[in-house]
Amino acid sequence: MTKSFAVTGFLKDYYIYLVLIVLVALLASANLDQFPLFERGNFLYKRNIINILRVSAPILVICGAFTLLMVSGYIDLSVGSAMSLSAVVYAMLALNGVPFLPAFALTVLVGVLLGAINGFLVVRMRITPVIATLITLSLYKGIALLLVEDGTSAIKSGGGLKMPGWFNSYGRSGALLDLPASVWVAIAVSLALIVIQKRGVLGKYAAATGGNPTAAKLSGIKTGRVVFGLYVLVGISAALAGIARSSFMSLGDPLSGDGMELTAILVVLLGGTAFSGGEGKVQRSFIGALIIMCLTIGMLTIVPAYTQTLVIGAALLLAAATNHLVSRKGGRK
Repeated sequence: MTKSFAVTGFLKDYYIYLVLIVLVALLASANLDQFPLFERGNFLYKRNIINILRVSAPILVICGAFTLLMVSGYIDLSVGSAMSLSAVVYAMLALNGVPFLPAFALTVLVGVLLGAINGFLVVRMRITPVIATLITLSLYKGIALLLVEDGTSAIKSGGGLKMPGWFNSYGRSGALLDLPASVWVAIAVSLALIVIQKRGVLGKYAAATGGNPTAAKLSGIKTGRVVFGLYVLVGISAALAGIARSSFMSLGDPLSGDGMELTAILVVLLGGTAFSGGEGKVQRSFIGALIIMCLTIGMLTIVPAYTQTLVIGAALLLAAATNHLVSRKGGRK
């Protein structure tokens, strides 16, 4: 019996990592007869891995803050629209001659504002999180669309204005180990949030708020401030995601964040975070994001386009269901 619990506990803690390893091994061996390991055309080809990480930067930078918010028992459905609006703002600033650092800082401040609006609606106005963030989802997307000039689909070079040379460096050019700064920022943010969750007050208070809000309040935790701070944190991460996506695409697309809220929810749930709150780990969500991106991009060269969505959905359903079963068994006495 002890061995059984030990095995179940091990699977509960490391299942998500095993899924990633198995997935990478399967994708790398899928076309091994045509493309040797680590050579062009193989999944583990260096440039392919770099491209996957470059494309993954937005979800990688969002998943940590989103995890802490869901651990607290709350949710943000506007994160994709906040990302789109941030991408548009960043592109507008760059196109109008604002240097990189001021444009970066101002866009992050926009993220702070967007997160604070969500926090105000949920904490102060006491609007249900789903309803409040559905409202801001439409609001932020509407503002992003209004900022784009009529007759154009995005903020980009044109009309006598040209994007500066540095604009796409953040999301494309190799800064260290051939990975762009956007990836390293996502990694740094995730590492910081892992430390905060494990050792910081915010991480502990988030878990307490999601686990038992009444007990948390009775113990002196100001749960309103905790939730408000987490919404601001998600807003900042959405802004960083918007900067990464805008830089990678070399334009500010008001629809670039569409669907990101669903991806973020799926990543966090795949990582084992309880939808009801109280349980979840940032590092597992980070691995969950890598799994989804590996599936999404890895399938492009293996499965016909019309069946990719079905295969990816089935694979994720299997992974999430197995993870749920392992977690449930691990929780039994």
